[in-house]
Amino acid sequence: MKIKLLFMLINMNVGGTEKALLNMLSEIPKDKFDVTILMLEEYGGFLNFIPKEVNIKYFNDYKKIKEVLNDPPHLTALASLKKGKVVKAFNIMFLHIISKLINDRSSFFKYLLNSYHGVDEEYDIAVAYDGPMDFISYFVLNRVKAKRKIQWIHFDVTKIGFNSHFASKIYNKFDKVFVVSEEAKKKLISLVPSIKDKTDLFSNIVSSKLIYSQLNKGNGFKDEFDGIRILTVGRLTIEKGQDLVIRVLARLINDGFKVNWYCLGDGSLREKYQKLVEENNLQEKFIFLGADPNPYPFIKQCDIYVQPSRHEGYCISLAEARCLTKPIVTTDFTGAKEQIKNGETGLIVGVNEEEIYDAVLKLINSYDLRKKLTNNLAKENFDSTSEVLKFYSI
Repeated sequence: MKIKLLFMLINMNVGGTEKALLNMLSEIPKDKFDVTILMLEEYGGFLNFIPKEVNIKYFNDYKKIKEVLNDPPHLTALASLKKGKVVKAFNIMFLHIISKLINDRSSFFKYLLNSYHGVDEEYDIAVAYDGPMDFISYFVLNRVKAKRKIQWIHFDVTKIGFNSHFASKIYNKFDKVFVVSEEAKKKLISLVPSIKDKTDLFSNIVSSKLIYSQLNKGNGFKDEFDGIRILTVGRLTIEKGQDLVIRVLARLINDGFKVNWYCLGDGSLREKYQKLVEENNLQEKFIFLGADPNPYPFIKQCDIYVQPSRHEGYCISLAEARCLTKPIVTTDFTGAKEQIKNGETGLIVGVNEEEIYDAVLKLINSYDLRKKLTNNLAKENFDSTSEVLKFYSI
């Protein structure tokens, strides 16, 4: 009999968490697991990449509570008052105040979900995969039937808005807590020490099978540029650090190097970064490629891959660049040293313009160093069997 396994997340937006799930799904034995994905929204560039044998469900009532869940409570209450819904407005503000006082939104979530059904089907394992995300954690615990329940943590919890009080109360009710890097695991336990015995490492899976199956299906570079192509992949947000590499590129161009820097990804800071590009007269040199669910042709075709993130949990795009044996420069975010051996399989630098510039310059000037890093990465083993087996142990 197959193990019934459910993963819950927000949507299938083009991002690292969603990509990590796709990689895992490609490696999970189809004859051993019956997999379901439960999403809050039917949305995202990765929707069409979900394997056809995976069941897809949606919490369709989410759209009815999304605004109440995410908007400022006083605005939601005011809107309810204007519609004559006095009791609803009072309940929202009362529960918001209580949640603030006890630093726990569980009562608020319970109120919002009171009129809606959960998931009727029972599973062997249910995973709050998009973590830390308090609503999904609460939903999996209270509205999903499963024999075992897992909380997944994808980020460095010391770098994001993380409610350790809520986590101490809720995470202790899960059978297992998985964290995607050893360093991120230590930081989580430092904030929530009571879950130490049930917390384990589950590194993000990089599926070489999936990568090579998509390698010749995507777009890749369309220009005729014959200089050094540098690539960075990630959402255009402050934690991903694209602002740092724009200034690095300006210095490289001023120093006379024939370089183009390509940025694959989209996000809330695109307009701000475009202005920064214009201020440095780099419109023809720093190219915004937008979001693409298949980054592999770009990674394969670039000469140097740079990951300038300010913080990560376990950077999946860095792992993909490793799998495709590219010369890498990465900042020293959480989990970077678990992927890269400095000077052997890549260059690890501080999160600042000066060190990124020096490392990129070193790779541009040394073909031998680039070749060394590539050759060393080619010897690495990306077998994920040991990680997938952790589901059996549960």
